[in-house]
Amino acid sequence: MALTTIDPTSALVVIDLQKGIVPAFTDDQITATVKQATHLAAEFRRHGLPVVLVNVTGRAPGRTEAGRSGRGAALPSGWADLIDELDVQPTDHLITKRRRSAFHDTGLDTLLRDLGVTQVVLAGISTSSGVESTARSASDYGYHVVLATDAMADSDADTHRHSVERIFPKLGETATAAEVTDMLEATR
Repeated sequence: MALTTIDPTSALVVIDLQKGIVPAFTDDQITATVKQATHLAAEFRRHGLPVVLVNVTGRAPGRTEAGRSGRGAALPSGWADLIDELDVQPTDHLITKRRRSAFHDTGLDTLLRDLGVTQVVLAGISTSSGVESTARSASDYGYHVVLATDAMADSDADTHRHSVERIFPKLGETATAAEVTDMLEATR
């Protein structure tokens, strides 16, 4: 579903754009994502709307052998630091997650409700993991979900496309970062 509105109380949530993850993506995959996500953050700040920056420092302890190399090993210094391009501001809200969804055991829902947020615009990486899991949770919590599809990336083009084309239309509205900022500008 295409973007229809920006709620007066919307927030931007940027997932896992951190120094330990971003370098794992190729320049083709990540350059546009970072550019669009940072543009969204700047515009939300300019309009006085909440910006939530999420990093990840752990994994679910459940049994899954896929992608579990180094399980339990300490993360390198700076691994969870947000990338410099995000230009973290004192007004930004920082959330650290230990699961795929930014809502699971983090206090994100409480923060958003305390701020009066009814709509979340999601960006970040990975499309099929952190972003999709957060979108599912946001939908379950009753938020109006907007997915800025050009402000997200996945290391696998097929899974990115599957999330964008098949999953996201069931969870909320999809739009480009420019469509979000244009509507933001028109409603302010």
